[in-house]
Amino acid sequence: MPKLKSRKAAAKRVRFTKKGRVKRFKAGRGHLLALKRSKRKRFLGRPQIIDKVDEKTFHVLLPYGK
Repeated sequence: MPKLKSRKAAAKRVRFTKKGRVKRFKAGRGHLLALKRSKRKRFLGRPQIIDKVDEKTFHVLLPYGK
């Protein structure tokens, strides 16, 4: 059976944790940082775990992600 292709757009945006959860980073850290407060920038930099409802979708999009 041939290898499955992963969706490159999804692969660039998410990572898998060791337990198989899906981790993403928040939007809004790219530019216009001078007008954002330090607390807001700090929390935008932290990774966020995707809900279990959406995890199944990412395991389909990225079949070889653990």
